[in-house]
Amino acid sequence: MIAKEGRDFYQVIKEISEIVDGPISAEVIGLTKEEMVSEAQKLAKINNNIVIKIPLLLEGLKAIKVLNRLGIKTNATLIFSLNQAILAANAGATYVSPFLGRLDDVGHNGINLVAEIAEVFKNYNYSTQIIAASIRHPFHVTQVAKLGAHIATVPYKVIEQMAKHPQTDLGVQIFLNDWEKTKIK
Repeated sequence: MIAKEGRDFYQVIKEISEIVDGPISAEVIGLTKEEMVSEAQKLAKINNNIVIKIPLLLEGLKAIKVLNRLGIKTNATLIFSLNQAILAANAGATYVSPFLGRLDDVGHNGINLVAEIAEVFKNYNYSTQIIAASIRHPFHVTQVAKLGAHIATVPYKVIEQMAKHPQTDLGVQIFLNDWEKTKIK
């Protein structure tokens, strides 16, 4: 997303972290544990609300373990299976991000994956939180909320869809019509 802006990655992350009162995800690019840890340490110095996104690779798991020991929060991203989520939680990930929409796109049920993760995390009392990612529509939001996902990355288009309901539109129109009738002519 930052690449589309044509601006310095670190500067944009700094600006966002100063505006948003909450966790800000910043993704590492390296493919080895050493590269990921080095980049994560640099990003974590920007602000204490930075959470490092680490792709769920074997090297990523190693990096998550090191970063957890260093007190740096992590988000294991690109989670497409329960096994990946379990590995990330055991490595000490602060968050896991199952990508629902991308699973749905290839004929799998992303909602089922969130349900499985939520069940196992509850059974084993993992502190790792679930970020439902790749949300495609309002149904995803309601389903992951019911399943206990802690966070959802919801595109603005979906937020607009969530706010709309034909009965609300009808109710507003009735109120406006009634209001017009009360005006003195």
